Amino acid sequence: MAMTLRLEPEDEKALALLAEVDGVSKQEATVRAIREAAARRLHEDKVRRLSAAARSRYADVLDRLGQ
Repeated sequence: MAMTLRLEPEDEKALALLAEVDGVSKQEATVRAIREAAARRLHEDKVRRLSAAARSRYADVLDRLGQ
């Protein structure tokens, strides 16, 4: 699906820099940035859920360690 992306001048410069550093087109740099952001958010959510589960599971142990 085609899409038009409108960027502020500062964002355009940042995108051009990313593309240049990675040696890819601006479109490829955009796609990579989107995928990396999505993967990072999914990972953070998973860590958050696992952390909450561990805190719940080991609440008694954590309380005793804190004393």
